[in-house]
Amino acid sequence: MTFYALFIASIFCMVMSIRTLFLTTGDKKRFSLETLGWAVNLYATILIGFALIYLLFELQNHSVILDNGKRVEGDFFQQLQTSFYFSAMTMFSVGYGDISPIGMGRMVATIQAFIGYALPVAFVIRTVSELDQYERNKK
Repeated sequence: MTFYALFIASIFCMVMSIRTLFLTTGDKKRFSLETLGWAVNLYATILIGFALIYLLFELQNHSVILDNGKRVEGDFFQQLQTSFYFSAMTMFSVGYGDISPIGMGRMVATIQAFIGYALPVAFVIRTVSELDQYERNKK
């Protein structure tokens, strides 16, 4: 029972924190659903695109990622799952180390990691630009 109460409380706190992005302060909005949609779509497109690149290399017998030091094996869906997981870990963090790039995969992962770290900057610039445009139109 305690687990579920803490789980629900944690989810509630996270949702309420994210909700504050959409609240208005005075007559201006801090954040828009359009901007959130843009960011989610952009991240998803890049993440899936790179996952498919890793998968295509693997399907052509060009090993680009190792799963715990071994070649990625299994059926198509297991390889897709591993490629997607590696793409997400590369995009959003420095990874866990269970899957590592090799050969050409190192360059692909480096490009993806750079994009993953540069996107928040683009997100902030877009938000500031929208606020600036809002202020100009207001005058």
